[in-house]
Amino acid sequence: MNAIELTTALRERRQIFGTLIVSQATRWPKAVSQLGLDFVFIDTEHTSIDRHELSCMCNTYEGIGLAPIVRISEPDAYEACRVLDGGAAGIIAPYVESVEEVRTLAGAVKYKPLKGEKLTRLLNGEDTISPASRAYLESKSSHALIVNIESEPAISRLDEILSVAELDGVVIGPHDLSINLGIPEDYGNPLFKQAVTKVIEKSKQYGKSAGIHFWGDIDLEIDWIKEGMNLIIHSSDLRSFAASIQSDLKRIHQKAQLSESAASGAIGGQKLDINI
Repeated sequence: MNAIELTTALRERRQIFGTLIVSQATRWPKAVSQLGLDFVFIDTEHTSIDRHELSCMCNTYEGIGLAPIVRISEPDAYEACRVLDGGAAGIIAPYVESVEEVRTLAGAVKYKPLKGEKLTRLLNGEDTISPASRAYLESKSSHALIVNIESEPAISRLDEILSVAELDGVVIGPHDLSINLGIPEDYGNPLFKQAVTKVIEKSKQYGKSAGIHFWGDIDLEIDWIKEGMNLIIHSSDLRSFAASIQSDLKRIHQKAQLSESAASGAIGGQKLDINI
């Protein structure tokens, strides 16, 4: 899936799956290519990936047919442009709470390289562009624009946010949203489920994709998919590695009947503290 196919799938609300990739190991892309994913999610908000490393990752995954969606560190138009210049197929902007933020990002993602006062007036409906300029910009606007919904203010302003024509979809950030709602990591809480359902229903109403980056109970993911969620970022390479090794070692200790002293640390049942 390339950038055009990704944006088309989002606009058509087709079911697509990805995972968060943290590792930059050179053999990692080959392994990831065998997982049946449609895209990869690369996060620069909570990781130390620099601009050069990010560009290498984006172009590698794009080259093997997995569209790279990058979360920028803040809802900033210039950062969005830099990420797209580096090879991203689309961006996710974190903790967006206002329609103004979405419009600014729309300018960077959908009207690049138009900038400055001309772009501001255009986004505000105060100016127009020539037919030639519009045709040129439309030919270049293959990148996807997605924003994170991670707070109660964002939930309350969903109609405004989703009404921005250039927006392709929204993705729930469950960790931050649960904390903002006062129910930290309680993803089965009716209050959290109600918020997720509202995002799904509002997104369907406006013809936008609705997604979540989730690493918890798979049954919850399945329930949300049945409700109409179509953009799934499932877990991460880091978390899946840790959970798999933890599970395997615990089973080995139990089956081999090793002493309790040998089953220490995470093997002893420690909860994984990995929220990416």
